[in-house]
Amino acid sequence: MPAVENTDPTAQMSFLEHLDELRRRLVNSVIIVVLAFVACWFVSDRIYEFLSVPIRQALSEAERRELPVAGLTGEERILSIGELKIGDQGRYVFDRTFRVGMGVVPAGATVSAEVAVDAAGEPGLFTTEKLVTSNAIIPKGMRLPVVLDGTGEAGMEERMVFTTAVEPFTLYVTVSLYAALALSVPFLLWQIWGFISPALYLHERKYVTPFIGLSTISFVLGVAFAYYIVFPPAVRYLLALGENFKPVLRASDYLDFITIIMLAMGVIFQMPAITYVLSRIGLVSAGLMIRSWKISLVVILIVAAVVSPTGDVPNMMLFAMPMTALYVVSIFIAWVFGSKRKTDAEV
Repeated sequence: MPAVENTDPTAQMSFLEHLDELRRRLVNSVIIVVLAFVACWFVSDRIYEFLSVPIRQALSEAERRELPVAGLTGEERILSIGELKIGDQGRYVFDRTFRVGMGVVPAGATVSAEVAVDAAGEPGLFTTEKLVTSNAIIPKGMRLPVVLDGTGEAGMEERMVFTTAVEPFTLYVTVSLYAALALSVPFLLWQIWGFISPALYLHERKYVTPFIGLSTISFVLGVAFAYYIVFPPAVRYLLALGENFKPVLRASDYLDFITIIMLAMGVIFQMPAITYVLSRIGLVSAGLMIRSWKISLVVILIVAAVVSPTGDVPNMMLFAMPMTALYVVSIFIAWVFGSKRKTDAEV
């Protein structure tokens, strides 16, 4: 005789059944994260480059001072690399040490250069004179490490450092793990729902699709908000505090810093999605949330103070304001979709 599915949430599972269900969900979650980790490992360098853009821009702003342009005619201006044209000439400054064949070009060395097209028809910046190093002579016509579209590598002042031989490997492993967790969010949410769904009535379990969809979208919005809105001003503020010092940042410390902020905002942005499900089930109402606004505001400020990378009020408000806005949105969601909880027989 086939087993009949239990749709009564009052029918309790035994302790061992709870443990077995939890074990199964945890194993599934681990498998999902491992598969995502393997996929992310092959593009971990690109993921890290993407995550390092805010700090590179902040370091560039902190290290560089604007050069006043006051030329002979008053019409002179600073050109970007992307504005160079064939035939433009100048002196190229090596911003770091380069190995060229058997020779080594030290940082700070200069050479006369010109924008030209090589034999294969590829434009580039080429030397127009010999460059003599301590143990080699670099001939005229050598291509210099410049990308003319302006998307070249970060300069030395924009690069972070590592202090142990294994740190780069550990860094990419960490990047892959964080990225795997982010990519696995919809599947992890499915496992969480699968674990709690036995406690729900049959008609309540249909909310799984909107819950996972809203939660995934909310997580992406939260991560994007942290990356584009919250983190840049916060890191600029932190670097500005050390304007009298030379910043030397460890890559692993920075990675932990930005990923914690991004993941925290992703979780915070789950508020509307969770409110939607709880209001549809009947566990939360708009009236309850309105009556509890004072307590909620205190909790929001505490969470903002904990998550904020700095202790100053402006940066803390960058976290508290969107959380407050999300709480207001959640009240509206609870007002629109809220209902009294019903059993399957009452539906």
